[in-house]
Amino acid sequence: MEVETRGSKPRRIRALRPVGTRAVLAELDGLKDVLALQDMLTRAPLPGQVDVVAAAETVMVVGESASAIRAIRARLLELDITTPEVTGSGLVVIDTVYDGEDLTDVAGITGLSPDAVVAAHTGQVWTVAFAGFAPGFGYMVGQNDVLTVPRRPSPRTAVPAGSVALGGPYSAVYPRSSPGGWHLIGRTGARMWDLERTQPALVRPGDRVQYRAVREVVNVAAVSTRPPESEQHLGSGLSGLRILKPGAQSLVEDLGRRGYGPLGVSAAGALDRASLRRANRLVGNAASAAAIESVNGGLVVEAVGDQAVAVTGAPSTLTVRSSSNRTVPMATPFVLLDGEVLTVGPPECGFRSYLAVRGGVDVAEVLGSRSADTMSGVGPAPLVPGQVLPAGGNTVSAAVGSPELQPDFPSTGVTVLEVVPGPRDDWFDSSAIESLTSQEWVVTPQSNRVGMRLDGTPLQRTRKGELPSEGTVAGALQIPPAGLPVLFLADHPITGGYPVIGVVREEHLDLAAQVPIGGRIRFGLTTFTP
Repeated sequence: MEVETRGSKPRRIRALRPVGTRAVLAELDGLKDVLALQDMLTRAPLPGQVDVVAAAETVMVVGESASAIRAIRARLLELDITTPEVTGSGLVVIDTVYDGEDLTDVAGITGLSPDAVVAAHTGQVWTVAFAGFAPGFGYMVGQNDVLTVPRRPSPRTAVPAGSVALGGPYSAVYPRSSPGGWHLIGRTGARMWDLERTQPALVRPGDRVQYRAVREVVNVAAVSTRPPESEQHLGSGLSGLRILKPGAQSLVEDLGRRGYGPLGVSAAGALDRASLRRANRLVGNAASAAAIESVNGGLVVEAVGDQAVAVTGAPSTLTVRSSSNRTVPMATPFVLLDGEVLTVGPPECGFRSYLAVRGGVDVAEVLGSRSADTMSGVGPAPLVPGQVLPAGGNTVSAAVGSPELQPDFPSTGVTVLEVVPGPRDDWFDSSAIESLTSQEWVVTPQSNRVGMRLDGTPLQRTRKGELPSEGTVAGALQIPPAGLPVLFLADHPITGGYPVIGVVREEHLDLAAQVPIGGRIRFGLTTFTP
């Protein structure tokens, strides 16, 4: 992986690293310059710029295409960065019960007693340096380094919402249940993220935070951003699809939301975007219309009113139950009459199916998208029995009259995904790169829309120490200290603190989304000329 450095003329950006084919990581000389560059790019976006994610020592810029990111790289190297105007910010007090399961471990690492850890945490004012990882997750720096601790060797698959944690030089509160590799020292009832507030994030970059020790957590009631239960069921004149059985996990997804990286919100959206577009095209919808993403079969829906529908993605048997049962083909539009029931069977190959209804699934938009984001909790909740999804009016043409050809989907063989090295492949030697590409990795049951956890022979780092948190993208292959890769998918955290050895090409992410649990993956290196 080639690291592009600036010339002899003094500039704030000291190096650029590729992040796959549609992003670049700008390395800077400190947090002050990070915030300055983020401010500049937010106020005056570069042509083709989609998102900007600031972190500890870097700013990641995401482009709308590979050609756009080439132009952005050139512009970034020519920028003279100016310091933004700084405004004052208030003090946020976070009441915390210090009973975290890692409190004793932190005491051992720091050489303090557990009581002294609590005193050190509450006895200083923390400042929010930047946001990331998840909406409402603020990376806070203290006034000293007494509580600086390395991240856990292997991240937890689920950290409870409200957990107060330490990682590297930072403290933070997990806004909701999510994976995480920080040490847990306590818990709070403070709502770190609430879309019903004028400012959803409780803490923002520049805010000062004081933790206060209490004996009992007081949970602040959540304000629901979803319609009441009664409004999700059949109402007068409602037309759409009633969920009889949602299967293992069925969600409403569209093409996702872009541009909210500074809030810690990922793009989310359908994991297999080509299948979503195909389903929408078949019923005459706009490509961005919302549909149902279903995993591993088991979805059963009933038509409320006559509906034109189509199912794409993992090839499955589609059965319609009515006065006379029938089967219908995949990737073909058909009419589901009022009261008829459609069952999506287990996939013959692949993993995810997409059910589109003419007009699109009409649920409320959140931050410009109808997609469910399982990492952040933004968007509609997972589907439940009895729920009715109204059909909208997001159409652009008539339904097509013939089936579309579907691609091949992963089966019992090995799926090959192309990877662009970097941005942190220099944390590994040639033997680790060889190990990454020569072995077959197995998708474990701990995988989800956030990321695919892979099992195999662990990769060894050659560089010691911790990597400061930095922006990341869908397709990133992050390597925790235990050495087993995590392939980030659409609901991935915005920032991460483990080195990314490579990024799966954008064109191969749809294929990755169709690899089932237990499926095998081989990675092949490919080049990207910036």
